[in-house]
Amino acid sequence: MRTRLILTRILPAVVIVALFASFFYFDLQRFLTLHALGENRQGLMTFVHQNMIGAVFLFIALYAVATGLAVPGATIFTIAGGFLFGMWLGTIWVVIAATCGATILFLIARSTLGGVLRRRAGPTLDKMEAGFRENAFSYLLSLRLIPAFPFFVVNVVPAFLGVSPRVFVMATALGIIPGSFVFTTVGAGLGSVFDMMMEPSLQGIFTTELVSAFVGLGLLSLMPVAYKKLKARRAR
Repeated sequence: MRTRLILTRILPAVVIVALFASFFYFDLQRFLTLHALGENRQGLMTFVHQNMIGAVFLFIALYAVATGLAVPGATIFTIAGGFLFGMWLGTIWVVIAATCGATILFLIARSTLGGVLRRRAGPTLDKMEAGFRENAFSYLLSLRLIPAFPFFVVNVVPAFLGVSPRVFVMATALGIIPGSFVFTTVGAGLGSVFDMMMEPSLQGIFTTELVSAFVGLGLLSLMPVAYKKLKARRAR
């Protein structure tokens, strides 16, 4: 029993904490910038062209681990997906990687570090509870489309509210497609920006039209919840 406890709870927790601490200790965040992509462009593209399959698996693994550890840099990873693999393949690999990473964090919240992550989620848990009780899939889908809460919070709160892994994976994978496509498209065109010796910026990506589109998609995904409430009122 004691060995099982160590293998299933203590050891994973130690590994997660060690990886999280290492990320900041070695200042790995300095590599997750557009400037770093530009500086290492030639080496990265050469590696991808010579080791396509290995590059894909390495990209997915690094992205998933970064998401699972909830370290900053998801946007840069997504842009890098388009930069390295192109718009369409980049979107596929990003969706797979982000979904895997989010699911890892979701499963961790259900077991190993659930108590710690629950405290970190804070009062947001209560704010989101009603939506998940009404229609977990629709509500989670809307949260993926409209980033009203931090990605980390949306990954762990469903675990505390009884959302099934199947619903979590399906809503996450579907909900992150539009945003992933937008950012990988930006990444696919990043090479031309570097060629013109321009300094790319994330600020220019978030236009009013883009934000409005995401809000519209999010509201549309909430239609089943609204319909259910309207139907319940008419039945009274």
